[in-house]
Amino acid sequence: MYAIKAAIDDLRAASWKFPRAKTMYGGRKISEGDTIYVFASENEGGPGLIARGVVIAARAIPPKPGVERQTPLVSIEVKRVALAKRRLGRVELKPHDDWKDGRPETELNFKFYRQATNKIVGISEDAARFLGTFF
Repeated sequence: MYAIKAAIDDLRAASWKFPRAKTMYGGRKISEGDTIYVFASENEGGPGLIARGVVIAARAIPPKPGVERQTPLVSIEVKRVALAKRRLGRVELKPHDDWKDGRPETELNFKFYRQATNKIVGISEDAARFLGTFF
């Protein structure tokens, strides 16, 4: 399971394309058919969690030659399956900052907001179950 935080113009679109998305925490392993939770980045005015979707296309972007350290990039297309019914964003996740407590809220806070860049991240089954309660 995966989650993405990105700039999103149309929060209710039937699908989204995310070209050249950064990946962290196992996000580079994303592939067609995977479930993904979509967060509209608050850094770009979004509300946080907006949708659950399925990846309908995924392609790794080759690294630039001669550059030693690079964040892996992928391009994905996501078909929306469900819209979130409750809010979940930085404000709700910020109190969960005991990085060793094992809570899904803490995992999401750590992966998305400790380093605020937009990205695709791999998430645990516990985090996916927690996110599932928002639909």
